Amino acid sequence: MDKISVIVPCYNEQEAIPIFYNAIGKTAEALSDVELELLFVNDGSKDESLKEMRELAAKDERVKYVSFSRNFGKEAAMYAGLSYASGDYVAIMDVDLQDPPELLPEMYRSIREEGYDCVATRRVTRKGEPPIRSFFARRFYGLMHRLSKTEIVDGARDYRLMTRQFVDELLRLGEYNRFSKGLFGWVGFETKWLEYENVERSAGETKWSFWKLLVYSVEGIVGFTTAPLMIAAFMGIFFCVVAFFAICFIVIRTLLYGDPVSGWPSMTCIIVFLGGIQLFCMGILGEYLAKTYMETKRRPIFICKETNVHE
Repeated sequence: MDKISVIVPCYNEQEAIPIFYNAIGKTAEALSDVELELLFVNDGSKDESLKEMRELAAKDERVKYVSFSRNFGKEAAMYAGLSYASGDYVAIMDVDLQDPPELLPEMYRSIREEGYDCVATRRVTRKGEPPIRSFFARRFYGLMHRLSKTEIVDGARDYRLMTRQFVDELLRLGEYNRFSKGLFGWVGFETKWLEYENVERSAGETKWSFWKLLVYSVEGIVGFTTAPLMIAAFMGIFFCVVAFFAICFIVIRTLLYGDPVSGWPSMTCIIVFLGGIQLFCMGILGEYLAKTYMETKRRPIFICKETNVHE
């Protein structure tokens, strides 16, 4: 009998956890020939999320949980889930039911019968989201499509079902700075995409503020394209060109009208010129150094404080 591990990252989701458990229970009935494992990952929640997980684990042996020592972020929670999951197939789902559990049987059949390595989902609408958030989200995916060689589909969710081979290859990517949407595409394999319309949260409020999404998008851009380095380089070139034309302007003006205040124009042009060169060099070195600095620390991606996985 095949086993599916469902990874459910949670951060302050005490209200959503019971609702999710009931919903996934109905989906399990449609997968009667499959063993289901629910792996909740408590990402340092400040509410009673861990208590909810313990209570579910006490009454249902299919429920497992991993609790962090503090909040490490959703990326770390997904990586931890992949590390602890024991299923032949592994799914990642949000606990707020914005990832419809009823798609799971179709995802499983697609892998088993059609030979895919992964079945992923994408939203075709963003109904219910703030317009400004939807606008920037679409611009981000459009930008990534143009700048990165890694396939990152517009509207892609973390919700997907993967084979064990797919998961093992993901786990080999032990980088500290993680952007899973890019990592999913980077490892390759045959992926089928399922489309669905946006679903409202079942309970609670989103933990992703506009600022957090902005930082997350910058992480994705930096992690999967060298375009920021090129931007720094072009900025340096731009200031060099500005300095050159400024020098030409000052020389021509001096020849035509004289120079009542000698010295300061040439000094200003030299400062701008050197500043452009410095920005050019610092942009290249700084970005590589920052990533190297974080990776060479070799800090763990997460720290597990409590779990019942091995019980």
